[in-house]
Amino acid sequence: MLREDKLDTFLDAFLEGRENPPKVDLDFWEEAEKIRQPEKERFWDYQEILTAPKGKGKLPPRTIASVFLILILIPVIIFGGIRYWDDRKYLKVSLAIAFLSTVPFFMVFEGRKPQTKELLTISVLAAIAVAGRAAFFMVPSFKPVAAVVIISGVCFGAEAGFMVGAVSMLASNMLFGQGPWTPWQMFAMGIIGFLAGILFQKGWLKARKGSLCIYGFLATLFIYGGIMNPASLVMMSYAITKKNLLAIYISGLPVDFVHASATVTFLFLAARPMIEKLERIKIKYGMIQE
Repeated sequence: MLREDKLDTFLDAFLEGRENPPKVDLDFWEEAEKIRQPEKERFWDYQEILTAPKGKGKLPPRTIASVFLILILIPVIIFGGIRYWDDRKYLKVSLAIAFLSTVPFFMVFEGRKPQTKELLTISVLAAIAVAGRAAFFMVPSFKPVAAVVIISGVCFGAEAGFMVGAVSMLASNMLFGQGPWTPWQMFAMGIIGFLAGILFQKGWLKARKGSLCIYGFLATLFIYGGIMNPASLVMMSYAITKKNLLAIYISGLPVDFVHASATVTFLFLAARPMIEKLERIKIKYGMIQE
């Protein structure tokens, strides 16, 4: 609402044709606009939602089937490789996980063939994760892979998030070295992307910088570290006891903390430009619309 006293003063000066109107406030329009603007008091009000899920809260049946495939079948394959091959056929196990990670992704298309541009976009995201890991080779554990995987899960769904995470770890280990740790890394990084997609679809993870950074920190620290630390115990052939688990978790905590800090840093810097670009091409080309 305009201030009546200032409006009257302005109209009087204007209608009477005064050359030097006494103290007429000519910018009262802008002040009125400022008055109408609600004040932002909460932290989250300052953060812009970069994208929103379609069909919020509903998980499609294929995602529920993917939960069984990823959380049960893949761990069984890793256990079988350790139990029957004595962890020496890790490359076969890694390739089997890579193949299984594509199954939930192709279930997304449900009766239609995936388009080349959709496969190309997912491949580019995996390539960015691999290149990012290679670019920061000189800084141990400070890698952007988890950040790219989380963004993939938010933009293209849980299935795409798992596939980008699993494939990027398999491909980047061509540079960093393959070994019995590769299947564990594929599984751990894939879970981060898969869970990001599910939480985003359920509406529990917001596409805001703050929410993504908090999730990235917790997921890297507790999911990736929580899987890789006991995996190290298994690979070193030590007995899995409470004492050994506690010791390896404590010894791995500084490394996990650096990894989680890197994820927060890259999400803070890259989440907004990457999500905006990915959402733009999704809408423009009609890619993987839920």
